[in-house]
Amino acid sequence: MVEKVEQLVQTQQVKIARQVALPRPSKSRTTVLVQFHDGRIFEAPVGTTLEAFIRAAYDDDPVLIVAAMINCKLYELTHPVMHDIEVTPISTAHSDGMRIYRRSLTFLLVIAAHQLFPGTQVYVDHSLTFGGLFCEVHGRDPLTPEEVTRLEQRMKELAAEDAPIGKRFVPLPEAIALFQTRGQEDKVRLLRYRRRNYVTLYRLCDLEDYFHGYMVPSTGYLQDFALQHYSTGFILSYPRHEQPNVLQPVVEYPKLVAVFREYGNWLRVLGIDDVGSLNDALADGRGGEVALVSEALHEQRIAQIAAEIAKRREEVRLVLIAGPSASGKTTFSKRLAIQLLANGLRPVAVQLDNYFVDREKTPLDDQGQYDFEHLRAVDLELLNDQLLKLLDGRGVRLPCYNFALGRREEGEWLKLSKDHVILLEGIHGLNPGLVPSVPKERIYRTYVSALTQLNLDHYNRVPTTDTRLIRRIVRDARERGYSTLDTLRRWESVRDGEKRWIFPYQEHADVMLNSALVYELSALKPLAEPLLFQIDPNVTEYVEARRLLALLRWFLPLPADLVPTNSILREFIGGSSLRDFTVWRQKASEGAKAC
Repeated sequence: MVEKVEQLVQTQQVKIARQVALPRPSKSRTTVLVQFHDGRIFEAPVGTTLEAFIRAAYDDDPVLIVAAMINCKLYELTHPVMHDIEVTPISTAHSDGMRIYRRSLTFLLVIAAHQLFPGTQVYVDHSLTFGGLFCEVHGRDPLTPEEVTRLEQRMKELAAEDAPIGKRFVPLPEAIALFQTRGQEDKVRLLRYRRRNYVTLYRLCDLEDYFHGYMVPSTGYLQDFALQHYSTGFILSYPRHEQPNVLQPVVEYPKLVAVFREYGNWLRVLGIDDVGSLNDALADGRGGEVALVSEALHEQRIAQIAAEIAKRREEVRLVLIAGPSASGKTTFSKRLAIQLLANGLRPVAVQLDNYFVDREKTPLDDQGQYDFEHLRAVDLELLNDQLLKLLDGRGVRLPCYNFALGRREEGEWLKLSKDHVILLEGIHGLNPGLVPSVPKERIYRTYVSALTQLNLDHYNRVPTTDTRLIRRIVRDARERGYSTLDTLRRWESVRDGEKRWIFPYQEHADVMLNSALVYELSALKPLAEPLLFQIDPNVTEYVEARRLLALLRWFLPLPADLVPTNSILREFIGGSSLRDFTVWRQKASEGAKAC
């Protein structure tokens, strides 16, 4: 009897549940719900923009919100909300948010210059590490300090007006015709190779233009900036995403600026002004010529560096080589070694990594994790002691670091002759704290970085960090077995280490080598695109993958067999003739144990 009652009850519950779950007629909804990442939910009419929801939820937020992420995809704040969604705000404290801010600020600069100095063309030359862009105007004499002040004032007036930044999708032939009418041949060249049949044009005041990426909704968002007259142009300063409300002081980087100007001269030698003209050269069958001349310019510079070291052979015995990730330091070191041999010197490679302290002695970061990039992760006392002994003609037993065990072991025996010069490559090479015991006159410091200056057009830049990231993605997949997702997730930490341990010391270098090659993104494109397409659309790194794919889309591909086998680029794409090159055991050690 009890069992029958229980069965009746269960049957009745099932019937009730089914009745509740059945669909029922309803009226069409006229509102949408937006749930933010902190759990708050806001409701508004269908078609309300993301900007309105953001302002309702974050009106008093101290950091400017300039975009939003929905389902791992980035959206502008002008995007209308048509159905219920979950939203993550993107502020200028985020690298994507600061890119949008910087791009919008450039548009504001272009408009202000157009209004004050008709007929001039703004050129964004290169970025500066403190948060700035070095810019020039063409079509007239360089701006005077007073004119730069007027330009800044006009930008601030436009920002105070909170003028809307609109956009529209234009058929590709119409956009090309527009830029031809204006005489903007850089954009005509760029769009000539566009595969999509439309172009997104942004409008501010009375001017429409193309910008590679998203914008803020209006000029009122652009409050933190400054202009300063500098050399033949001026610096447009903006906050860094690490401190999104603070303008960093302008810092002089004469050596870095000189390297960018040298690269500009290289572009003129090659007859390439921008990505459009690079594509023209490739389409005309000049890819091999561009690659060979680019490499010749590199070799010429490396030969000059070797000659300078040889000229100071009575003093210089230690060459320190530093630079950020994916700069091509390893290949540069080998090519420099060859040039030093040609100058009668005997280079010896000493690995800084072998001087790591035992793992338990490694400094910890703010999260309590081992900080392998910290200066004190290196046994400075042992390094300096052995370097002084080597420079004094005494022999030493070098350490060999066992990374699996996190311990130092005994390595090779080394004793130098007067013709030997030590090549020491590592992240801290420019830091005065690395070898304080070695007399300064005995050291030659070299900084290597891929300092890209080839832009899409006059003011749509190809960021230096993007070139290095794409290099690293290709190399990590080929050599280290890392997925693209792994590389993207590590990149921010890598960049933080560079900002802390490399960039502050770059002006300490005796010489800088720009390892960027004008054609390299064309060569990297066929290898990088398949890797970036593998990123799952449901992870946040999908935004970065889409951004890099959008950049690579502008480049025509260059066959890898046109890249010379001794190129720095071969360090990343493979096939380097220098991979197994060494002068170490033959020239510096006898019967030594390999490390």
